[in-house]
Amino acid sequence: MGFSQIIFSWTAIIPVIVLLYYFFRKKYTDQPVSSTLFWSEIMQETRVSPYLKHLQKNALLYLQLLALLLLVLALMNPYVKKSTIAGAQTIFIVDTSATMLAGKEQSTFDAHKKEMQSLVKQLDGRPVTLITTGNTPQAVLQQETNVKNIEKAIQDLHVTYETAQMNKALDVAQAFVGDTQTSIYVFTDSLDKKQLPMEKDSVKWLVYGAEKGLTNVAITRFAATTDGKSTMALVQLQNDTDQKHELTITLQNNQGEVIMDEKISLSANEATTKTFKDLPLMDTITANIDVKDDYAVDNTQSVVLQTATANIVVDQSMHQLIQKGFQSINNNVKIVPSLQLADNQNATIVTNQTSLLQKIQRPLVLIGRDDVEKKEINGEVKTTSDALFAFSELNDIYVSALYPAFDGYKTIATVGDKPFIQRSPQGDIIVLADIADTDWPLYPSFPLFLWSAEQQLSESVGSLGIFAPNEQRSVALAQGDWSVYSQDDEFLSSITNGLLTAPMQPGIYMARSSSEEKRLIVQLQAPERVIEEGTSYTLGELQQNGKEEVSKASFVPWLILIILCLLVAEWEVQRRRGFTN
Repeated sequence: MGFSQIIFSWTAIIPVIVLLYYFFRKKYTDQPVSSTLFWSEIMQETRVSPYLKHLQKNALLYLQLLALLLLVLALMNPYVKKSTIAGAQTIFIVDTSATMLAGKEQSTFDAHKKEMQSLVKQLDGRPVTLITTGNTPQAVLQQETNVKNIEKAIQDLHVTYETAQMNKALDVAQAFVGDTQTSIYVFTDSLDKKQLPMEKDSVKWLVYGAEKGLTNVAITRFAATTDGKSTMALVQLQNDTDQKHELTITLQNNQGEVIMDEKISLSANEATTKTFKDLPLMDTITANIDVKDDYAVDNTQSVVLQTATANIVVDQSMHQLIQKGFQSINNNVKIVPSLQLADNQNATIVTNQTSLLQKIQRPLVLIGRDDVEKKEINGEVKTTSDALFAFSELNDIYVSALYPAFDGYKTIATVGDKPFIQRSPQGDIIVLADIADTDWPLYPSFPLFLWSAEQQLSESVGSLGIFAPNEQRSVALAQGDWSVYSQDDEFLSSITNGLLTAPMQPGIYMARSSSEEKRLIVQLQAPERVIEEGTSYTLGELQQNGKEEVSKASFVPWLILIILCLLVAEWEVQRRRGFTN
């Protein structure tokens, strides 16, 4: 504690003057009274409570002296030193990953928001930069000094479920530091000291971690597949606690109906894998575990049922550019002699053998034909609204010759008025030209077309696959207005130019157009299924003119309030005694 206006200590003479005034004030003269009837009673009361009588007699003096002493203190401006945010600026780095939702009475994220709100009161005009983590760190505030704007930005923060990728957020924070004395507060669950860049002496790091002793039992892996007759599911569980847990695992279909449940016992720090066979066919399947732990987000996981992704088999007689094109977009590409193609029933086949359209049950890619002669053609390439052309515009390519079209197949691209690309009723993709008769490989649309074809033939129908929270990915969709909806038919976002931004929360969602619907799954990434021990610490010190910055909390407002109360008390004492006395 100290005094910032010690020069006003001379005012202490004022209470002394008042005290002297009471010493030399007018005394009452003795007055004889003829009756002593009440004398003994008065003396008895005085002996019983002499201090109370003294206080009653001199209450006004004590109140005035106390008020004057407090006024003297107020003039000297007493204060107490308290910790404060050091440096010329402050940076908040806020972890918004899913693990921040772990906690006992309240989540780590909510606890950190309260801590940030309390730190705002210590800013003393310093600018604040607020950075959130994720695949692309966001600077929510930049050099903001308005306290209300800072408090609102903190209040509006929410968990994005993305993996933190703290190194990216630290790099962004470093860009704001420069040579300025800076306090960087990192609000996360756990952060290794080795990750902090300590090259600059102008930075003080303050890391706030999660509380100790959080427990977690998680579904670390969930997969399901079908052979067209039944479903098989695999669930991997992990107990990260030092205690044994009894839990129930439940599998549900997309209508929420329970198709299987089983009680499981997990020993301390045990990992186990459960396999469930001969389950009924369904579009999607969700696994849940009913367990009491401090992190509930990883107790549920969903998948879209699909057959195992097939390899791509390319006919050895196909043009080298076709072989290289598919190898560049998929690692599971095999170059197979023409006579052995029919043996690869479970693969996606790329060939020019027309006869395989009837022999292979799976849809294939037919580029050119080996059963008819091609004819020269001249004209402009035009495409229809089809998912194959979501990323590959063919308007500028040149085609010199075409094979005759298949009757009954849907034409999705033409050269002039002649069919160029077709779809069969079974889903086969037909390109009625040899690659050598076009300049298509010279354009970026060629590998994009191959990628779109591979995506459509290898993935299950009606599914866009599995996404990470907020992941942006190009998807092969037919042209038109596509939007993303929740299972409750709530509109979430639009898909623009084939670029889909996945929803934030894990779960099952729908991508819809006016005539088609496809499912997509949002799943937590593997790091968000593990709870690490919380860590909090401070590294580095900031100095200002050789001294660490401190904050001074003044007592003056409280002293003024007490003085006002004392003045009211003096008035009441004087009123009861009578103002004429």
